[in-house]
Amino acid sequence: MDTRQREIGTFEQRMSEPGFWDRPDDARRTVAALKHAKRTVDDWSARQGALEHLGGLLELAEGESDEALLADLSQELEGVETRIADLELRSLLSGEHDALGALIIIHPGAGGTESQDWADMLLRMYLRWAERHGFPTRVLDLQPGDEAGIKDATVEIDGEYAYGHLKGESGVHRLVRISPYDAAKRRHTSFASVHVTPMVDDTITVDIAPADLRIDTFRASGAGGQHVNKTESAVRITHLPTNLVVQSQAERSQHRNRENALRILRSRLFVHLQEIARQKTEARSAPKKDIDFGSQIRSYVLQPYTMVKDERTELKVGDVHAVLDGALDPFIDAYLKHKTS
Repeated sequence: MDTRQREIGTFEQRMSEPGFWDRPDDARRTVAALKHAKRTVDDWSARQGALEHLGGLLELAEGESDEALLADLSQELEGVETRIADLELRSLLSGEHDALGALIIIHPGAGGTESQDWADMLLRMYLRWAERHGFPTRVLDLQPGDEAGIKDATVEIDGEYAYGHLKGESGVHRLVRISPYDAAKRRHTSFASVHVTPMVDDTITVDIAPADLRIDTFRASGAGGQHVNKTESAVRITHLPTNLVVQSQAERSQHRNRENALRILRSRLFVHLQEIARQKTEARSAPKKDIDFGSQIRSYVLQPYTMVKDERTELKVGDVHAVLDGALDPFIDAYLKHKTS
């Protein structure tokens, strides 16, 4: 808490310096950081006040042997403890861009329908996780598989600290199960890759010259009725200097798809430039791994036993179906604590 107080003092002193507002980009970043630091301090102060209030009531209840009041206080205390645990977890989200929204890109590995179905299961898992946390989501691009599942998906999860929570999901995810697409009911292993980047906001400047872009339109391949299939509403943008390619086809409007594609490009280009500058310092700037054996960060086993195991933290959870329904918090918490230990 003392660290946050010092940060607030530093930010406020910086804002009072002559010429501060003449640098709008720096000013936006400083103001955003100041708001974040103040919100953290206010939250801790509120929790501390609630604990002190409960402590006084507890002494009163014990002195009067009021069992009903003690039971009520016990429930209130559990709620305060939960909020404190949330704040402790938030303290681990100290990365430069942890407070931003997240952009999740999912690709199936080799294996056709099997891997495409697995990629679709992962997409649902992250959407359910976001729903549990009240984070709005938007599917910016979705390419359905030939028979089932998806060939590609790009999803925006909007919400404070969405990126900080999900950044550890980047990597290869492995599924072992009895295949629903195998008439012989054999066990199959499928892979899919997940790439998580921060969804850049107005505090981050990414300069993109119009001359560096090639913009193509095409007919959307996903569901959406006759309108989607008869008009070239989908947009693909290629950033020529880096050869980064993004696309959006989730909206019926070509204009909105273009806006979405540009937002995706800004986020991917931002990370790309960071990778060049930092070389190999952070997980998201590590070389891409093959979507295959030996490179997975997490295994989801449905047969011959049920278990989800994170290969980095060694955390194991037996209820695979709950995890696939969005119960990812134990793995997220374990990863954040593992990275700071």
